[in-house]
Order: sequence, then structure tokens, then C-alpha cells
Amino acid sequence: LEFRRVLFRSGRWQEAGSMPSPGAIIFFDWDHDGTCDHVGIVERCDGTTVYTVEGNSGDAVRERSYAISSDSIMGYGMVVY
Repeated sequence: LEFRRVLFRSGRWQEAGSMPSPGAIIFFDWDHDGTCDHVGIVERCDGTTVYTVEGNSGDAVRERSYAISSDSIMGYGMVVY
């Protein structure tokens, strides 16, 4: 997708299924049409589950968790803080 090439150049994009680092931006595609529907921040990953902090999650900021293999995860943007 184009936004990956523009925002996360120089190897800063991690494909879905990989183990993200804390602080990475996680991109979701809920309806599987190739368009990003939601983003969050990776809090941690234990190798099988990704734990995130997301705004606008049921009108609140919440911690959520997803299987690392979830087909709703588009990938991760690695941010240099």
C-alpha cells in the first residue's frame, strides 16, 4: 500500500505476522479490503499475542490484544522516537 512506502521508508515497515517492538504503530484492516481502518500503539508482544493501546475503542482508550497471526493486522510501522 502507498502509505507504507511514504510513511515508513528505509525498512521501517514490518509485515503482519512478525513480532513487533513496543512503540510500533499497528495498522488494522477490519473488512479486509486493503484499506487501513484503525491504528494503535504496540505496548508489548509475547510472541503469540500483540498487546496494544488504542483510542476510539468503544469510545474509550483501552488496552486490547490480538493473536500475532490475526488476519486483521496489516502490519507495523516502526517509529523512531
